[in-house]
Amino acid sequence: DATKMITDSGGVQKEAYLLSVPCITIRRNTEWVETVQAGWNILTDTVAEKIVRAVKSWEPRGRTRPIFGSGRASVRIGKFIKHNLAAR
Repeated sequence: DATKMITDSGGVQKEAYLLSVPCITIRRNTEWVETVQAGWNILTDTVAEKIVRAVKSWEPRGRTRPIFGSGRASVRIGKFIKHNLAAR
């Protein structure tokens, strides 16, 4: 039920995106540049005023898209294994 997340964690940035929760990341860079490019994550430094401004005024662009895949990798892997074991 979060309306925005504030973090310095890499994992939380991706989880926020997958849950369609806007994320404000208190870091100078991120390993999840896709979330920034998609407009659902912004980077800020540790200056309190900048963090407060981001929380109050920043909103994400559009809707989240499946930039990390369809979420069905386990199904595809299971079918692949089953098919290849049956072929032996």
